[in-house]
Amino acid sequence: MFYISQTSGLISLIGFGITMTALTYYFAKKRASNTKTEFLLASREVGWKSGGASIAASWLWAPALFISVQMAYETGLAGIFWFTAPNIVALAIFAILAPKIREKLPEGFTLPQYIQERLKSKRVHRIYLFPYFFYQLMAITVQLFAGGSFVSLLTGISLTITMPILAIIALTYTLISGLRASVITDVVQLVLIFAIGALILPMTWSVGGGTSAIMAGIGGLAGIKNIFDPGVAFSFGIVTSIGLIAGAISDQQYWQRAFAIKKKELKKSFLAGAVMFGIVPIALSTLGFLAANPTLGISLPDGVDVSMIGVQVITSLLPHWAVYLFIVMLLAGLSSTLDSGLAAASSLWVTDIKKSTTLDTDAIKSARKAMVGVTIVGLLVAFGVLYIPGFGLKHLWWVFNTIAACVVVPTILSLYWKKLDERGVFWGILVSFIVGIPLFVYGNIIDKPIWIVSSTLFIIAISTIFCVTMKQKAVYQQT
Repeated sequence: MFYISQTSGLISLIGFGITMTALTYYFAKKRASNTKTEFLLASREVGWKSGGASIAASWLWAPALFISVQMAYETGLAGIFWFTAPNIVALAIFAILAPKIREKLPEGFTLPQYIQERLKSKRVHRIYLFPYFFYQLMAITVQLFAGGSFVSLLTGISLTITMPILAIIALTYTLISGLRASVITDVVQLVLIFAIGALILPMTWSVGGGTSAIMAGIGGLAGIKNIFDPGVAFSFGIVTSIGLIAGAISDQQYWQRAFAIKKKELKKSFLAGAVMFGIVPIALSTLGFLAANPTLGISLPDGVDVSMIGVQVITSLLPHWAVYLFIVMLLAGLSSTLDSGLAAASSLWVTDIKKSTTLDTDAIKSARKAMVGVTIVGLLVAFGVLYIPGFGLKHLWWVFNTIAACVVVPTILSLYWKKLDERGVFWGILVSFIVGIPLFVYGNIIDKPIWIVSSTLFIIAISTIFCVTMKQKAVYQQT
C-alpha cells in the first residue's frame, strides 16, 4: 500500500525543484556569477546568519534525517546521544579551525590547496584529493539513495526514476550561481525544515499517545535507557564520533564556507550552525521512540531499509496532507547537502585539478562541467548500492566517514604544528588506506564491533605515528 499516488509524488518533486530554481534565480540575479570567486565562494561575503543556516542545512543530510531516527528506534537514548553529540562537536570544531585557515591562506579556496601550499608536496596533494573528492561523491550518493528510497516507499515510484529526478533538481539550481545558490537555498530549506517540523512533530506526538507513548519506547527495541550504555558506546559511539568529526574536517563543504564567510563572523557562524543542526535530530528521534513502542504496532514493509522507520511512523499516524509536508521537509534536508556537495566538488576540480588561473569564464565553465560529472558518477554509484545485499544507508555512511578519518590528524597538525613533514603525512595516509580500510570493511562484513572499532582506532593511530615520528628537523617557516 502506497500513501501517495505516483502522479502526486512526481508533481511534488517537480514543484519543489521549480521553487528552488526560481528562488535561486531571483536572489542571485543581482550578482552575476562572472568571477571565479563569486561562483565558488560567493565573493567571500557571506554573513553569519545565512552562513550559520547554510552550515546547519548542509549538515542535515540523510544520516541526520534518517539514521538519527533509526538509532533512536534500535538503541534508544544511547543511540541518539552518540549520534547527535559528535555531530554537534564536528561543526563546533570549525569555530576554531575556520579562522585559523583564513589566517594562513586568506585567499584560499580548498583544504587540499592549503595542504600543497603548506607542505610543498605534489604527492601529498594528490593523495589528499582522493578522500576529499570521494567524500563529495558519497555525500551525493547517500542523498540520492536515501531520498529515492523514501519517495519510492511513499509513492511506489521506482528508484530508477526518483533518484535521477532528485539529482536533476539540485544540479539545475546549483548550476545557476554555484555556492551562492547553495547558501540561498540552504536558508530557505532550513526554514522549511523548522516550520514543517514544528507543525508535524507535535501532531505525531499527540496522535501517537503523547509523552507517555514516547517514554514507552525511549529505550528503543534494545530497551537501552542509559545514555552512556557501554555496549552502544563501544560498538556505535566510538566509530561514530571519530567518523563524524573526521568527516566534517575532511569535507570540502565546510572549508569552502570557511573561505566564503566574512572572516570576523566565522566563529559565530559555525557555533550557530552547530546549535541549529542539533535541534533537528533530537526532535526527529521521538519518531524512533514512538516506532519502538510495541503498543503502536508500527513496522516496515518487507525489504525496506530500517532507516525509513521515521517515514513509516508519519505515514502510519498522520493524514495525507501531513505526509506531503513531511516529504517537503525531507527533500529540503537532502537537497541542501546535494547542492553543497556539487559546489564543493566544483571548487576542488577548478582549484586542485584544473588549477585555473586564467579567465574567470573558463573557471566557471569548468566548475559547471564538474558539477554535471560528479552528479552522473554519484547517481551511478547510488544505483550500484541497490544491488549489494545487506548494504544499507548506515554502512555507506560509515565507510566514507572512515576513509575521511585517514586525513583528519595530518589536517589538524598542518594548521598547528610547524614540524609536520610531508613524508609522515604521505605514508601515514597511505598505510591507513591500504591496511585500515580493508580491516574496517572486513569488520562490517563479519559484523564484529571489535574489528570495526579497532580498525577505526588503527587508522587514527597509524596516521598520527607517522606524522609525529617523521617530523621535520628544521622548523618549517610558515607563510
